[in-house]
Amino acid sequence: MLSTAILTALAVGQASDAYAGATFKIDDTKWVSVGAGLRTSFRSQEEAAGNPGAKKWNNDFNLDNIRLYLNGQIHKYLKVEFNTDCQTCSNGGEVRVLDAIGKFEIDPMYNLWVGRMLVPAERREMNGPFYSAIYNIFSSGTPFEPADYNLTIKSDGTSAGSFGRDDGATVWGAFFDGRFQYAVGFFRGLRGGANVDDNILYSQRFAYNFWEVEKNPGYYTSGTYYGKGGDILTVAVSNQYQEDGAGTAADPGTFRGTSLDVLMEKVLPNSGVVTVNGEYKNYGISGGYSQASRDAGGGFSMFEGNAYDVSGMYLFPQKIWIGQAQPFVRYVNVEPTRSANRDVYEAGVNYVMDGHNAKVSLSWQYGDLLTKGLNYSSDAPGDKVNSMNLGFQWQI
Repeated sequence: MLSTAILTALAVGQASDAYAGATFKIDDTKWVSVGAGLRTSFRSQEEAAGNPGAKKWNNDFNLDNIRLYLNGQIHKYLKVEFNTDCQTCSNGGEVRVLDAIGKFEIDPMYNLWVGRMLVPAERREMNGPFYSAIYNIFSSGTPFEPADYNLTIKSDGTSAGSFGRDDGATVWGAFFDGRFQYAVGFFRGLRGGANVDDNILYSQRFAYNFWEVEKNPGYYTSGTYYGKGGDILTVAVSNQYQEDGAGTAADPGTFRGTSLDVLMEKVLPNSGVVTVNGEYKNYGISGGYSQASRDAGGGFSMFEGNAYDVSGMYLFPQKIWIGQAQPFVRYVNVEPTRSANRDVYEAGVNYVMDGHNAKVSLSWQYGDLLTKGLNYSSDAPGDKVNSMNLGFQWQI
């Protein structure tokens, strides 16, 4: 029966509104959808002046993501989601579990997801790489949330998840005709190390849609809708908190991260689209994790301080061959509490063929080396350098 349903679905080309790919109908209640996504890029970066014997430029080809999506419904109120990603693509690659979610979707106002999923956070984390407005949104952006600090999940006191995901549960929904959207999560957080008492990480995100209501699966978001979502103005605040969520077993500290993000998208009379994204973060560690422990290294060293990320873009209404041009500018500023400030300037153009499903991005960056592994508690900023980036994204 399943094979018959799949052949029927392929024949009619049935697609899901909520997910990429094709949807195979089993009966009036049950269905399965499949999809895939690929991001690959070329980066040419100027070497820092203080690096002895350095080449003038370094050139790298990167396989950034290869994802497989599988979603299904087994009852009117029960769904399941399973996604994979090549989480160590740059080193040969291992396909690993990205999402594994059991879903109780009862009413637009209250739903429950359990398993491994995105931890509610600021918009950049909720967009993920495939639904962000800018290709390099993570490689040169503001510091990461705990669940996005490492590529792989570890249990040695240096990891609280990976790719923005963690094991736990999220209650989410929307009120006032969908304008007020919320997501409240409870997660494992830091594994081992400072978290000797297995304290839970608490996370919350609250958003209000002043113009059109954003429409996304669950509590996910997008960095742009390319004008197809109408005029959008959404303001959101998010917070994460975990007692003993940073530091070492001998010197634990309590982590707190608070963010504010804004998305404004306006469709102009000529059908051009203006999009502005803004983000502010304030992170801190209290109750421990002394400077002596920080200087000694080890443990879970989260960022402390303020950070900003602002970008603007314009989607031209005219088509150039099969796509549209979308030039953009961006500024990122990171202000650590215990070391010097860092910033990055970026300008580029997206060639948008099918929204988030097919686009090419070319950009130039200049600024400090804002990398995932940089210790903002002690490391000095790197020399300001230039880089050129070419990114390709496909999704179905």
